Amino acid sequence: MTMTATRQSKVSHPLFARIYPKINAVAEAHGAIEHRQELLAEATGLVVEIGAGTGANFCHYPPRADRVIAVEPEPRLRAQAERAAADARVHVEVRAGRAEALPVPDSSADAVVASLVLCTIADVPKALAEAARVLKPGGRLFFYEHIRSANPRFARKQRIVNLVWPLLGGGCNLTRDSEQAIRDAGFTIERARHFDFVIKGRTTPSAPCVIGTARKPASPASTPAAGADAGG
Repeated sequence: MTMTATRQSKVSHPLFARIYPKINAVAEAHGAIEHRQELLAEATGLVVEIGAGTGANFCHYPPRADRVIAVEPEPRLRAQAERAAADARVHVEVRAGRAEALPVPDSSADAVVASLVLCTIADVPKALAEAARVLKPGGRLFFYEHIRSANPRFARKQRIVNLVWPLLGGGCNLTRDSEQAIRDAGFTIERARHFDFVIKGRTTPSAPCVIGTARKPASPASTPAAGADAGG
């Protein structure tokens, strides 16, 4: 298999697509720009960004990222990403598609970027299997995610709020352990920095975050059956 089938079920979050730029602007005014720069500092070669949203990462890719294929399923967000791509310092190609079925050939990418997206994906194991499929052996996954708190009391609050949070946040979930999901997908986590993203002195339910790097095994034989899981 050289490419997963591109036929997708429709993803549409019109309300979230309208309000997200405002949410992101507040976050960037209080540290998210520095988080994105930290996330992407070592990105090189051909990069696949999953769930690119409005393209907020595009202006932070370093010049050594030769080309970025940015995949976004939500049409309104994708239109905003296409506009952001025109102003990027590196070549960015925005494609329609979902993380669970990336429109990218096998073993073609030097890096995959997951930025505030694993919380929204319907099938995280399948999406991470797809990330492994498109990465070259030894390629890296760069991730920046809000996660379930390690504090049991705060995690309990997250579970309660999560009863309504996905309805308001375009499918976003507060209770996922994305770091463990990355390990379960066969990646080796090389670096992970945990922190609470506090805005204006307030700790929101999505405050617990992690920024890190994980690596696909150098030997294709040691990678879990990503292609089989990805379907197609």
